[in-house]
Amino acid sequence: MFSQAKSLQILSLALLLGLFGGLAGCSSTGDLKSPDITLLNVEVVRAKLLEQRFNLKFRIDNPNGFSLPISQLEYQVTLNNVELTKGEADISLSVPARGHRTFTVPVRTNLWRHVRQVVKALEEPDHPIPYQFKGSVKTGWFFGQRVHMTRNGEIIPGDYIPE
Repeated sequence: MFSQAKSLQILSLALLLGLFGGLAGCSSTGDLKSPDITLLNVEVVRAKLLEQRFNLKFRIDNPNGFSLPISQLEYQVTLNNVELTKGEADISLSVPARGHRTFTVPVRTNLWRHVRQVVKALEEPDHPIPYQFKGSVKTGWFFGQRVHMTRNGEIIPGDYIPE
């Protein structure tokens, strides 16, 4: 009976050490190259006076030789220095080694207080409007790291307004 209890303890200890060893391997980020995150598209789902709904479509490129789990996204999108939206989304996806994945995040906002600035920016539909995307993703399921990014660019409203 004593030897059976002893072997059970040894087996439990071995399983526990194996589990912690596996977690340490998952949390090792010394060789992690930062993924590249791109805001591909902002799709208007619904636009009412006091609430606007958009879908933000993102692409994540993984430069690493191993798959990269992504568990959370924090974001802020400004258009002509007007905050379009900001928030946090829990996501659960794995980006393949040296591959990419796309995903969509639904957002809500209220641009009513900025309506004058938005209308003024849209008066010249062929004039570029600057935008900025700031955000971070959390890599790993348990013990990951945050990867921060900022993207600046311009959009031409006339390209998105139907004639």
